[in-house]
Amino acid sequence: MATQANSIPHPTLINGVHNRWHPDIPAFATVKPGETFKLEIVDWTGAQIGNNDCSDDVKNVDLTKIHNLTGPVAVEGAEPGDCLVVDILDVRPFDKMPWGYTGIFELNNGGGLFAREFDSKACKAIWDLNGVYATSRHIPGVRFAGVSHPGLIGTAPSAELLATWNKREGELISAHGADVVPAVAFPPEPKGAYVGQDIPDDVRKKIYAEGARTVPGREHGGNCDIKNLSRGSRCYFPVFVKGANLSVGDLHFSQGDMSFCGAIEMAGIITLSTSIIKGGVEKFALKQPIFLPSPVDPMYSAKLIFEGISVDLHGDGKQYNMDATVAFKQAALNAIAYLMKVSREQAYLLLSAAPVESHVGAIVDSPNACVTMGIPIGIFDHDILPKEDGLVKKDFGQCAIRSDGVV
Repeated sequence: MATQANSIPHPTLINGVHNRWHPDIPAFATVKPGETFKLEIVDWTGAQIGNNDCSDDVKNVDLTKIHNLTGPVAVEGAEPGDCLVVDILDVRPFDKMPWGYTGIFELNNGGGLFAREFDSKACKAIWDLNGVYATSRHIPGVRFAGVSHPGLIGTAPSAELLATWNKREGELISAHGADVVPAVAFPPEPKGAYVGQDIPDDVRKKIYAEGARTVPGREHGGNCDIKNLSRGSRCYFPVFVKGANLSVGDLHFSQGDMSFCGAIEMAGIITLSTSIIKGGVEKFALKQPIFLPSPVDPMYSAKLIFEGISVDLHGDGKQYNMDATVAFKQAALNAIAYLMKVSREQAYLLLSAAPVESHVGAIVDSPNACVTMGIPIGIFDHDILPKEDGLVKKDFGQCAIRSDGVV
């Protein structure tokens, strides 16, 4: 059980923390291929979110400071054009921090998949982590096994690749406007930038001015939130700079297939080992990383599956042409509506945190793409299957909300 006494954030490895991507960030450690090593990882916000029953910290989170990554770690012998093979051997929370959180962020500060539809107001759920299981005082009646993984892992970009990112994302911002909500992309931002190493002032200034934000995934990996990259996984990353300069962050205890309002975010320790395939970028036509997922997966065979198509049935009824994002949102909204025997916010948080599976069912039959969302029925301590008399209304309290009471 998480308590005030055991919820003190673990000391951060300051010398190995940064929150921008840039080739000039020096490696804080070097490892040999085949060497096993551990990295301590602060949560993605840098310990801005606390174990409490109020979501004001989510409301006021400073997103210029994210994501807090540990690294870079150089691998001896890695050169541009090689493939860096990373084996994920273990991912676990700190012993003194057996808790995590899932948050709904404000429309104008972080947003999320349904930020506009729900006019999102900050809410959160705190999860107690006990072995492989997660429970929450803010979403009672559920218990599930998590598949812990890094939400963010990748190699450093070259100067040329960094310039490409900033150019193309800048063009996207220009096309849509810098003030659109939610934002379409995040340009370099010196405010909140951090490199926890002793480097020359001119180099630091350059990194802060040019460094790519860590929000999206890109060619090097990055923030892709792939839930099956847990212990036993293997990752194949393209190398763009000498040493590869691997960084890791955003640890998750559990997450659904689509991280539409985060996961169970946690701080903890990841254990890794690396090797190098020389010339791997050319050998494998490696434009982006390749992953071999973990053989470890929670055994939830029975699922209640919700379908979505590319028609905005929960909005204005507009027909879209083969739009899988619209179809996914409809599947999720169908599931949330069904589960609203708990609150909408609780359902929203649960579907991001639990081992929910989503699949593209069809994307060839115009005009409707079809996407499904499968909810494991075994995670509930009550029956959620459709019955002739309908679902039995239960009082599940509420998640943590803002101090002003607005949801």
